[in-house]
Amino acid sequence: MSHSRIPQFYKFSVADRLRALLEREVISETEYDMLVDGTHLLDADKADRLIENVIGAFGLPMGLGLNFQINERDYLVPMVVEEPSIIAAVSSAAKLVRRAGGFVSRAERPMLIGQIQVVNVPHAAHAKQAILQSKEEILNLANSLHPNMVARGGGARDVEVLTHGATAGHGEMLVVHLIVDTRDAMGANLVNTMCEGAAPLIEKISGGEVFLRILSNLTDRALVRAKAVIPPSLLEAGDYSGAEVRDGIILANEFAEMDPYRATTHNKGIMNGIDAVAIATGNDWRAIEAAAHAYAARTGRYRSLTRWYKDNDGNLVGELELPLKVGTVGGQVESNQAVKIAHRVLGIESASELAEIMCAVGLAQNFAAIKALSTHGIQRGHMTLHARSVAMAAGATDAQFDEVVDRLIADGDIKVWRAKEILADLEERPAVEKSGAGGRAGRTVEPEVVGHSDAVGDMGYGKIIVLGEHSVVYGRHAIAAPIPLNVRAEVRPQPEQIDLLIPRWGVEMRFSEPEGKISSLHESITLIAERLGVADRGMRIDVSPRVPRANGLGASAALAVAVIRAMARCFGIKLSEREISNLAFDVEKIAHGTPSGIDNTLATFGRPILFRKDNPAARPEIRDLATARPIPVVIGLSGVATLTAQTVGNVRAAWQKSPARYEAIFDQIDGLALAGVDALARGDIAELGDLMNIDHGLLNALQVSSWEIEELVEIARTHGALGAKLTGGGGGGAMIAVAEHDKIQEVASAMRAAGYNSFITEIRS
Repeated sequence: MSHSRIPQFYKFSVADRLRALLEREVISETEYDMLVDGTHLLDADKADRLIENVIGAFGLPMGLGLNFQINERDYLVPMVVEEPSIIAAVSSAAKLVRRAGGFVSRAERPMLIGQIQVVNVPHAAHAKQAILQSKEEILNLANSLHPNMVARGGGARDVEVLTHGATAGHGEMLVVHLIVDTRDAMGANLVNTMCEGAAPLIEKISGGEVFLRILSNLTDRALVRAKAVIPPSLLEAGDYSGAEVRDGIILANEFAEMDPYRATTHNKGIMNGIDAVAIATGNDWRAIEAAAHAYAARTGRYRSLTRWYKDNDGNLVGELELPLKVGTVGGQVESNQAVKIAHRVLGIESASELAEIMCAVGLAQNFAAIKALSTHGIQRGHMTLHARSVAMAAGATDAQFDEVVDRLIADGDIKVWRAKEILADLEERPAVEKSGAGGRAGRTVEPEVVGHSDAVGDMGYGKIIVLGEHSVVYGRHAIAAPIPLNVRAEVRPQPEQIDLLIPRWGVEMRFSEPEGKISSLHESITLIAERLGVADRGMRIDVSPRVPRANGLGASAALAVAVIRAMARCFGIKLSEREISNLAFDVEKIAHGTPSGIDNTLATFGRPILFRKDNPAARPEIRDLATARPIPVVIGLSGVATLTAQTVGNVRAAWQKSPARYEAIFDQIDGLALAGVDALARGDIAELGDLMNIDHGLLNALQVSSWEIEELVEIARTHGALGAKLTGGGGGGAMIAVAEHDKIQEVASAMRAAGYNSFITEIRS
């Protein structure tokens, strides 16, 4: 599974995007909570400790650049920027380039230059020679000022001397360059301190007077280069052939090479991406901008930072070279939670790695811009996003938003005043339409249509096992209940192939393309299509899972049931609920080896049941359960993914070794499950809790728990839970706890405070 490819991410709500990042372990539970409730943002008090005369904190949107593959590694790239279209464009460019093999990016060992200005020099040539002869002494002095940096492998590395001739009133001028390796720090303060400390020694050696002592932001000793090679076949755009697009991009770049007016806008586009990453990661974007533009003028003529050309095989080749001195440690990173989260999302290990990412982002941004300019033009996509900003600024509500955007684009006059006129029109319309009066003809307001008009969908339920895990595989009883998390599937016909998209899990699968190793998901969908007799039909399957994977909550069964229902409806196939459950059971065999049958049953029927299947060839015994009152339940997620097949296999191996011993344990668990039926019927939460606690001890004896689950169980019991145990296969995954209504929130909050995810549900008939 790719890490940076999250299909249709832009269609998610913000909450669903964050949930997808949490489930993919891009962000931690604590970071998820911060992003949800906004505590990652600077408040005025924190801001007051960073700069002077603070009156508040200013916010900018933070988004993710998707699809990046750089040096054969996937990256999700945080970007902070207010301009529409930038993130969409760079993500689209990265998607195309990843199909061509991704970006290659290389950073030199990053060095900063500190400058010491020396004036009134009696003899410039002699002074220059004397300073160079004293290089080791100067370096030793500079490094003595920052021993910790030297211990980390950095420090002052070299001394250079430049002569600039006579000044207007201070004689000859020398400039001493102190070349410093600042490792993963941006290093401005460090270099300035070294320059200050070395200044008296420079005066003594040169015989002149030191005036300015400061770093240079022209960081041409920290160059980074990114490259992409794209076959013409990937460049086709509407009526434009791949070769036409390639040649258009090359011609557009030649314009920027030859014309400084064009080069300025060309390079601004590059920096759109680089600056956005710099701000997100707490780097000095102003210094980065200054260095880039100075480097673009290094020949005496301002020109393009990128180079686009055709190689011998006819491929389009893009290259970007620029100075990028960035940092991954220091005050900006440590003092700003939003920056810390951005670093976590990137998953970088060094400043050089960050610079390589930023350079690739700059190249992608440039590619997106000049490809659009040389084909359909840049305005079409940009104006759509601009219209969204204008609609928001005008105060459009969620219900009005899309229509305001559509009408702004249709009018071609994307201004706030025009958006307000449209809003006023929308506010008048209901009264006019109801009465049929007024100067404009009344019209029927159509209901909102979600999804495709030719698509059909359905869902499968997630589940918890209240009592009876593992023993149910050996013919004993188990109590299971549905949870409000589910998996939804939508199927619509299309020509030829079968496509499967699960954006939340990063799955994009085309069944006509052979896989090196057939995955269980591929095998499962193929089995469903074959059993329904539609394996030769083309279809697109969109799946929206809200059940976390590999947590023992029945995600695979819920997915199977949802796809079976949606596929059957799409092609007009009539299936009974029992047939759906049976087919899902066969799919579960692919995922779990020897499933009990309980997951597919719950996923299909979605109601609390007592389940038993003592004969693999016979139908399971299923009895609906009644509860005297809703039973509050907290589900805690350990954050550790686990495969049910593995824990079931481990228990089977132990059972085969000592069948009598394990049969006795299974009998005890069976008795607890049967007693639980009565406790539910009476609504006796205390009794149910006792049964769960005993069951958990027996499951622990089966060695299917984990230290995370044990910690969650202890937290739950300490904060008022009457019972707590693992649920599902174990080995990680999830646990459940029951408590009275006045304690249930405390239990859930305690789990979250300890860094775990939790949510509250109920068992009800």
